[in-house]
Order: sequence, then C-alpha cells, then structure tokens
Amino acid sequence: MPLVALSDVTLAYGGPSILDRVALSIDEGERVGLLGRNASGKSTLMGVLEGLIPCDSGTVSRRQGARITSLPQAVPRGLKGSVQALVEGGAPAGEEAWRTRERVSRLLDGLRLDPLQDLSTLSAGLARRALLARALAADPDLLLLDEPTNHLDLPTIDWLEQHLLARRGALLFVTHDRAFLARLCTRILELDRGRLTSWPGDWAAYLRRQEERALAEERQRAQADKKLAQEEAWIRTGLKAQRKRSEARVLELERLREERRQRRDPTGQVRLSIQEAERSGQLVLQARGLSAGHPGRPCVEGLDLTLLRGDRVGLLGRNGSGKTTLLRTLLGDLEPLAGSVRRGANLAVTWFDPLNAGLDTEKTVMDSVTDGATFVEVGGRRKHVIGYLAEFLFPADRVRQPVKNLSGGERNRLLLARLFAQPSNLLVLDEPTNDLDAETLDLLEDALLSFPGTLLVVSHDRDFLDQVVTGMLVFRGDGNVREVVGGYRDWCTQGGRIEDLLEPRMRAPASGAHAPGDGTADRTSTTATRPSGRERRELERLERKIEALEEEQRQLQAQMEAPEFWTGPAGPRESAQARLAEVARTLEATFARWTELQG
Repeated sequence: MPLVALSDVTLAYGGPSILDRVALSIDEGERVGLLGRNASGKSTLMGVLEGLIPCDSGTVSRRQGARITSLPQAVPRGLKGSVQALVEGGAPAGEEAWRTRERVSRLLDGLRLDPLQDLSTLSAGLARRALLARALAADPDLLLLDEPTNHLDLPTIDWLEQHLLARRGALLFVTHDRAFLARLCTRILELDRGRLTSWPGDWAAYLRRQEERALAEERQRAQADKKLAQEEAWIRTGLKAQRKRSEARVLELERLREERRQRRDPTGQVRLSIQEAERSGQLVLQARGLSAGHPGRPCVEGLDLTLLRGDRVGLLGRNGSGKTTLLRTLLGDLEPLAGSVRRGANLAVTWFDPLNAGLDTEKTVMDSVTDGATFVEVGGRRKHVIGYLAEFLFPADRVRQPVKNLSGGERNRLLLARLFAQPSNLLVLDEPTNDLDAETLDLLEDALLSFPGTLLVVSHDRDFLDQVVTGMLVFRGDGNVREVVGGYRDWCTQGGRIEDLLEPRMRAPASGAHAPGDGTADRTSTTATRPSGRERRELERLERKIEALEEEQRQLQAQMEAPEFWTGPAGPRESAQARLAEVARTLEATFARWTELQG
C-alpha cells in the first residue's frame, strides 16, 4: 500500500479548480519533485497530502501509522525559545533521548545553526533554516519540503542533498533549484491548470517529454478550434440549409462550444524586458588593494578587480562571507578599510534584494510598481500599468489586490516588475531566483542575457550561474577571493570544491569525516588530554572505517541518482536503500565514538 494516495480529488475556492480530479500515490523511498507555475496550487496539494486542507470531493488515504512532516514556505509568527528546543521538538515521540540528541546535533551542525540562539532574534532566512532542521529531525515516512533551498548557501545545499539522498523515507519537494532537482528526483509531478501529470525518470527526461507534450497539446487545440470555426460557419448558413440541418450535428456544435468554454488554455508567458538607462562608460568599477568589512574584521583583503561595461559577474560564497559587504563597498555605501575604488561615468544602479525590498503589504500591486501613477515607460514606450503587469502574469483583477494576498513567487514577480521599470545600466541582483517557477526563471535568464548593461549577481543557484554569468568572484573560507572565468561548472573544472567555501575550522578532515565539535576550541592547545596508545590505535581503525563507509555511501548515492535504478526491479532497489540506511547508522555510531576519543 502506498504511503499516501489521492483519488479524484477536486478543490476550488470559488473560481477554476486548483485541483481537478487529481489522482496520485507516493510509495516508500520515492523522491518526487513537484513543479508548477507560481500560485498554481503546489502548496495546496501538499496541504491536502498532509491532511491540513480538506478537499471538496474525492478521497485521500494514508497508510495507517505513516508519519508525514512538512516544511512550509512561510515562517510562522511568534517563534519563541532556543533553536535547539525547536528542533528537538520535531523528534519522534518516544524516541530514546540519546538518539534525539545525536540527530539534532548533526542537523544543527550541517545547517550551521547556533543551538542556543533565541528564535525571536533570527532573520527570516535563519528561522526557516531552523524549521527545516525541525522537519528533518522528525525523520518521517513522508517528508514534504516547500522551497527547502531558499536562503541556503551552497555548502549547506550540498549537505542537504547528501542528507536527503541517504534518507530511507519518501520525499516530495517544491524547488526552483534545477541542479537540486536533477540530483534528487526520481519522479516529477507537474501541476498545470488543476491537472496533475506524473513524469517518471529524471529531470532531463522530463524536459524532453514536456516539450513533446506541449507540441501535441498545441496541435490538438488548433484542430479543435478549426472544427469549431467550421461548424459555426455552417450554422450561420441560409434558411434552406437550416431546414436540412442534422439534429445530431447541432448537438455536436453545442458540445464543441461547451468544450471550448470549459477549456483552460495555458497561462501566458511572462515577458521580461529590462529598461536600460543611458550607457555607462567603458570602465564600470575598478578596485585596487581593496579591503572591505568592519574595522578589525575585514571580509576581503587586497582585492584587485576591474569591471567593464557588459560584464556579468556572479558572487559565490557561504552566508556571512562578505558578498553583500563587498558590493556595498564597491558601490560607495561603505568606506573601504584600505585600498581604493574607482567608479565609472554615468552609472545608473538598480539593486534587487527580495529579503529587504520593503514592499508595503497594504498597498495594491499596481501602486507598488508606480507609486500611484497610471503609466510606466519601458524601453522608450509608454505603457498602462495594468498592461505592463499583465506581462508579469498579473490579471486585471489581481493588480488591484493588496500585496499581502500574493504568494511568495508572485511577490518576487512584482519585485521584478518594479525593478525592470527603473532605468539602469548596472544591475545588482541578490538571490533573484528564490520562489520563481522554472518557466519564469528561464525567461529571467533570457532577459539578463539580452541586457546590454553590466550585471553583478549573488546566487547559490548553480544552474542560474552557469546560464547567466561570464565570470565569478568566489569567496573562499580562508578569507581570500578568487576570480574565475566562467560559471559554476567552470569553477569546478578549475579545481574548485564546495569545501573551499567553508572556514578551515569547519572543513572535514582528510578521511572525509566531518570535524568534531563546534570548532571553537584551539586544536593545538597543550591542555587537551592526549589519547593513550590503545586509543590512538582505535582512532586509526575508526578513521579507516569512516573512510570506507563514506566511500560506500557515495557509491550507493551515485547508484540511486541513475534513472535506471528507479525503473528496474524492486528487489535490488530495496536492498540498496536498506544498505544505505544501515551504512548511515553505522557511520553515525562510528563517528560518535571517534568524537568521544578525540575528546
């Protein structure tokens, strides 16, 4: 029996059905990616699966005793207490205290959370990361994650991918991160105009089949419209022809009319075009010996950088590494600690920062773009604001609604609409891809590639960086900034590793095991107790065992990432999943003993 199954489920809120006779079953061990336009009903579907939202009709069945846990997209208000208490509260009831402590410790370590920090002091991004740790601590049979990579840096995303690959339980997740999808999903669900389609196989297979389906659907619509036009022409013929009309043919025409009325055509595409200001000078920014940060705590030292008109540069690094600080220093918001910054002539800078955009939630969508004006000028043409917002998929009735009614993805589309209405020749984008659906993301990439100005973008989205940037500034964990030609894949081929982004004290030892403790102790301290000869020999055995277990873990994960793994016989698949879980448990116990001996 599947963990959860939907049959003929329908749900509407007074308009077109959000879920239209949906059928779905999720089995053990599946990792399912859920795609769909913003506001298409993905979060609603997850709520139905979890039992939080009742459906209008149809049946929802869950395996008896199956545990379902979710990470919502929005952070609830009024979170109190410590991070550790919140995460421990997600652990299964009745679990042994030592097992809960170990799991919570690993999760806080992996997600780089301070266990003692008060939840009320956390930013929205850190609070959501704490909620993610709580959901993972539950170790449920079915884990539902809504945009789990939002506000995570690349090292944390990599850790999360490995953690999810090692889980035995099933996973259903919504994400804009195509690299995350490609690495994890064994099946893809697409929610489009209320209908749910299941696509077995990996991300590449989905893209190929989706294109084939879109072409077939377009041909079918064209044939239906052609037949309807022919029948409408026939019904309007003269009286002589009308007396000879076939009753069956008239009924068929009525059926075609009703079918056309009920048909839900694909939602229009976002049309993104960026309003370019007068061209900047050839030199946009030049830094010489630049040190940036706070006095006594520089995040960048001795940087030499030249940015020319038309360059598209990505900034990659862990959270807190100084990417935004460097940008603010380059643009003049902060004074350099040392060195100099030269700015080119005629710069018109626009900064896109969804977390600090300051949208007034009580304002209407329309007023948020134009501050009450009726028209906006884009690309040298004057457009009515309603027509302009229609290009960002906001229908006329939606533009008069308050911002507080918008989904996360719709808010980001609104921010993009506001951004692109401002003349600019230097765009600075801080995590622009959060909450955007895959199609809007593709179109954003196209708009940026056709933008003749200069681009600086902070992003942890690997595929987005590969598509958009021509060079990167990589913030290494040792405080150095490395300039790289090309995107994320180019950095990898040039020897870059995700581990390089971490501070040295947070990196794994040579065996591949994670370094013990929180990294605050001085490892060379002479006050530490030296292990005995017997303990040193045991440590060496444990390190060899950890290395072997991690290698086996990597091999099993690579095996599971192959599409044929999920389409072959069930026996080998179940055996590999069981072994992966056993390896994870053994690795956890072995590492705990290694940590204990290290003192």
